[in-house]
Amino acid sequence: MKLLADKVALVTGGSQGLGEAHVRKLHEDGAKVIITDVLVDNGEKLAKELGDNATFVKLDVTDPDAWDAAIEHGENTFGPIDILVNNAGIDIMKPFIEFTGADLQKLLDVNLFGNFYGMQKILPSMKKAGGGSIVNISSLEGLRGTAGNSIYNASKFAATGLTKAVAQEYAEYNIRVNSVHPGAIQTPGVEADDIKDTVQNYIQNIPMKRIGKPEEVAKMVAFLASDNSSYSTGAEFIVDGGIMAT
Repeated sequence: MKLLADKVALVTGGSQGLGEAHVRKLHEDGAKVIITDVLVDNGEKLAKELGDNATFVKLDVTDPDAWDAAIEHGENTFGPIDILVNNAGIDIMKPFIEFTGADLQKLLDVNLFGNFYGMQKILPSMKKAGGGSIVNISSLEGLRGTAGNSIYNASKFAATGLTKAVAQEYAEYNIRVNSVHPGAIQTPGVEADDIKDTVQNYIQNIPMKRIGKPEEVAKMVAFLASDNSSYSTGAEFIVDGGIMAT
């Protein structure tokens, strides 16, 4: 039997990049997957490719009403939801002195409130399912400070704290909540010509001397989604090639 057979998963930001990798891995391991994103064409195309055990619904993670509609669609299609992967996230990088309150609010809306609404809205469905696993996709920047990335750091640190508190509060319901903290991963964002030199310099500081693959993060997500991680909750899982060990 596949690792996630009979499980139902909802993935935010699931139509491309890391989110798409999570969707594909969960589906490969047997889960029925609700793909959500604001990128409708990409999401519908992916759901069609994966077939009957995948469905797409548009979701802006900053809109609590949209969360209600997405969960209702997922439950009507596949039943109560066992797995939530809060993957949607954004970043803005510039010197701290140049950030505005609007910049901070934009990051908090997606990176913190997106997780907040997702967890709050999914909990009744997970209780109906008899338990579940919430995986919040964070970053190394949710564990350390980085020049030029201060408000992203702030949003991810906040999400890490929220993860830990909700994990403690809902452990008695057999609902686990963990965070995954990727380092540099091979996505379109690190392939742009204007940052190639920056990426190469960063690689020199990685003990494994390479950036990660989306599939390597997705394997961690699938582990946390599965019963193989049944005694892990409120914890940070790092996928960074050894950066945080230096």
